[in-house]
Amino acid sequence: MSLYAADKLIGQARQLAAEYRRAMGKPLPGISNEIALHDAIRLLHLTPVDAAVGGYDALDPARDGRRIQIKSRTIFDESKTGQRIGQIKADQPWDCVVLVLMDEEYEPYEIYEAERGELLEFMDKSSSGRAKRGALSVARFKIIGRLAWSRDHND
Repeated sequence: MSLYAADKLIGQARQLAAEYRRAMGKPLPGISNEIALHDAIRLLHLTPVDAAVGGYDALDPARDGRRIQIKSRTIFDESKTGQRIGQIKADQPWDCVVLVLMDEEYEPYEIYEAERGELLEFMDKSSSGRAKRGALSVARFKIIGRLAWSRDHND
């Protein structure tokens, strides 16, 4: 499939996801992860890997093929706190995790990156059972990581 065709399909998926949420009052399951995967690869110039690889979703050719696990979170209401990201697979091979934050239209507005060592250190030291299992809040991930991309600075 050509890049143009993939971009067009993802654009249609964004519209469908946003319209579904407005009509049904809840998000369409699984679609935000697919959109975020596409966006992270495109915006950070990554190379996708076969889904069967396990543990990571892309490689960064600019950084010696670093293995990157991609997570997403669609933020519908920024005033709500405690929003969580999907579980980080600590037992899998990866070098860093990127978190794609999307708005209510499923458009990316920020991408954060956190190194494996920093994430594992936080998970080990945390008294929270959730954090020990790799379930972090968006706010905590932003504190641990660094801003890798922003819509405001990269348009």
